[in-house]
Amino acid sequence: MLHAADDLLVERGFAGLTIEGIAQRAGVAKQTIYRWWKSKVDILLDTLADDAREALQWRTDEAAGVEENLAAQLRRVADFFEAPAGRVLQALLGHAQLESDTAAALRAGFLKEQRERDVAGLRDLLARDLERAVDDRTLGHLADLLLGPLYYRVLVFGAPIDEELVDSTTRLVLTLAREASPKVP
Repeated sequence: MLHAADDLLVERGFAGLTIEGIAQRAGVAKQTIYRWWKSKVDILLDTLADDAREALQWRTDEAAGVEENLAAQLRRVADFFEAPAGRVLQALLGHAQLESDTAAALRAGFLKEQRERDVAGLRDLLARDLERAVDDRTLGHLADLLLGPLYYRVLVFGAPIDEELVDSTTRLVLTLAREASPKVP
């Protein structure tokens, strides 16, 4: 059912996605879907959480440097936005601008959890590079600066995230992180 929702969203868009369509594509009765979810938004929130957990997971290549690892994470974000799950996120973010319950559910669920994963991944990566911890406030600002340009490119301009944006964002965030937390002699 979750895959059917993903596929139909990509094919028909948010407005064209219906419980009836999901049921038909998944080969189940509408009542089966309504036993688990009360709306198409709830289905999309679940599919987003499942798909993003793996796709946006922070991974560290111990043989690579901090810049390469950080750029690799941004490439995973770029790839995610091009995948069906990324289309689900874009649709939900758009719908959330018009519907406060969707906004609240998205923020309390997926966005909160992904923010926690992003901050933890960035913290671990920077601690390795800087050889000291970055305070939580600075870390939050760095996460905003790291991911903000990617979301802006996709959500505001509807354009893909290119290598130049990934590389320049990586370098700028690392420069700021190093300036904000110089190594202790």
